[in-house]
Amino acid sequence: MNPDPVTVLIRQWQADWSLAATHPAPISDVVAVEEPLEIRVGDRSVAVVMRTPGHDRELAAGFLLTEGVIRNADDILDIVLCRDQADGASGNVVNALLAPSASLDLGRLTRHVFSSSSCGVCGKATLDAVLQAFPPALDGPAFDPARLVELPARLRASQPVFATTGGLHACALFAPTGELELVREDVGRHNALDKVLGRAVLDRRLPLRGHGLLLSGRVSFELVQKALAAGIPLIAGIGAPSSLAIACAERGRQTLIGFLRAERLNVYTGIERLAREMDGGNGSSCGSASRYREPAPRQ
Repeated sequence: MNPDPVTVLIRQWQADWSLAATHPAPISDVVAVEEPLEIRVGDRSVAVVMRTPGHDRELAAGFLLTEGVIRNADDILDIVLCRDQADGASGNVVNALLAPSASLDLGRLTRHVFSSSSCGVCGKATLDAVLQAFPPALDGPAFDPARLVELPARLRASQPVFATTGGLHACALFAPTGELELVREDVGRHNALDKVLGRAVLDRRLPLRGHGLLLSGRVSFELVQKALAAGIPLIAGIGAPSSLAIACAERGRQTLIGFLRAERLNVYTGIERLAREMDGGNGSSCGSASRYREPAPRQ
């Protein structure tokens, strides 16, 4: 459960405000909560991430999965919330206890000790560490474009804190039918994804070969890499993908979709996973190739 937004006082500029007028009166606004979370493995600090408090065990599990420290739930004995901490850190420290099958290799960690909530890739230590070897995605199910274009509205309806603050990213795991099975919000889009994947780790659902991943914003390289670590074959972003994200998805044999809207979507890689027609269960067609398009070539 994410914490309640924080109320602050602001002065709001409007188009009819002039320099000659008095300053606008303070009004109340709400902002999303952001606090640091220290992730420890066997009592050893490995990272500090800035995140929205809540689902911290999931965040830690997802982080360890996508950093290559663990491969599945069997590698984790427990993830403990450390509440008795000095200097106001109570509730902002988690300690992962690994099974003998997993070992901590600090050289494999791709982040420095501190990582901001806005961008996980900014803290990458070396390029070799970034390009971790995850197996390519398997074929998986077909996805109906007519169902995919309905996802942004469903995601927005599942973002209560964003509706209040406008300050959170979201990630969702969805079925080929278009059902959102798991949604997480966070000030950091990488954290939101780690929480989704961490929940899947703890529920022993890996690999996620039969699901797609929905991202509320742009699609970066690291988000594609994280999805590949969980075996997710299709990634759909409401925003634009980066060139490196496209290259990573192509190498990982993943379907990458960007600019997902109610009336269209762009397919950058793996168009073969999009069904031209799918049986909706009553023998009728519920989608067609005309509902999606490949990105137009640049001039």
